[in-house]
Amino acid sequence: QYNMESQDPAVEEAVKASGESTLEKATAKAKETFDQLMNVSLNIAVTGKTGSGKSSFINALRGLNEDDDNAAPSGVTETTMEPTVYEHPTVPNVKIWDLPGIGSPNFKANKYLKDIKFHTYDFFIILNSERFMENDVMLAKEIKKQEKNFYFVRSKIDNDILAEKRKKGFDEQNVLCKIRKDCQKNLKELGDPKVFLISSFELEKYDFEIFQNTLEEELPDHKRSALLQAWPVCSAESLEKKIKMFKGMIWAVSLASAGVAIVPVPGLSAACDASMVLLFLTRCYYAFGLDDGSLRRLSEKVNKPLLEHLAKSKFASAIREKAIARLQVSVSLATLATLEYVASLFPGVGSVAAAGISFGTTYYLLREGLNELADIARKIRKEAELDTLCNS
Repeated sequence: QYNMESQDPAVEEAVKASGESTLEKATAKAKETFDQLMNVSLNIAVTGKTGSGKSSFINALRGLNEDDDNAAPSGVTETTMEPTVYEHPTVPNVKIWDLPGIGSPNFKANKYLKDIKFHTYDFFIILNSERFMENDVMLAKEIKKQEKNFYFVRSKIDNDILAEKRKKGFDEQNVLCKIRKDCQKNLKELGDPKVFLISSFELEKYDFEIFQNTLEEELPDHKRSALLQAWPVCSAESLEKKIKMFKGMIWAVSLASAGVAIVPVPGLSAACDASMVLLFLTRCYYAFGLDDGSLRRLSEKVNKPLLEHLAKSKFASAIREKAIARLQVSVSLATLATLEYVASLFPGVGSVAAAGISFGTTYYLLREGLNELADIARKIRKEAELDTLCNS
């Protein structure tokens, strides 16, 4: 049992946030929580018939354009019966699997699930760019039997809207309603499952956010952080959710990075694993869409230069300079920062001996860093006028 009296107030705050009664227990829980944040796996299966837009959808989930490196190739006729795995570019523990098409007339759902190693995946997305067919229903029934979740996504909605726009008396809501009804008609025997209408090129429109909320509600708690880190920011609300999730982790990162080396006298320095702090802030940077790739795509979309905003944040600039293109999965490999480098981000701390900085300082650094990255992400959305576009 440690003495609360002589403890650094920041340590007290962190222990309290952990919900544990002692520093030892809180630290153990912190290490586990941090490890989970960095490494919990999420395997998403995307299936449907060839031509339904699987590749574009998978690229959209990974925040990539068709011509980016490592993007899923689109427009390729399907010949393989092997699932192809695509790693998320910034959250390597999230993998999206492109499953072979289910369009063939002699489709056998149970054999299909055996062939693709059904147990690999956390949930299934069944994609179709037209109405759902018998094979989609057969597959869903079989997935249900095995007690996993599946979601129907009707893709290429932008094409439908474009085609209908030319007609007289066009009303977008009516068109969407008609498509939804048409899809559900063929899925009746599954008891009216939800159908999410999505355009892979305009995620902020239609049902993409509702889809995210549904997945979050139905995923087990420990998988939720993986989804929130990897999912593209599709609205102001989805950005705030990410920010809140990371804020709720600060106690864990500060205790995990301080380890057992917390010195009980306030203000005294403790050894701090700076690479953990930087790894955490780097995950925030990517999750909020502040990396060059995300901002470049956003700039092209709204036709405004957005990259220069990053220079206004000392944390964003520092992370960007480190150019951690390939986030190391293992924290032990993440010797991305020396303590002096982290210390240089502090106002007024200057260069600190590598022996350590006080726990309070680490706590402050994490909070400041997160808030600054969050504010920059909010400003960029505002500047891009994204949310006014969505509401109009």
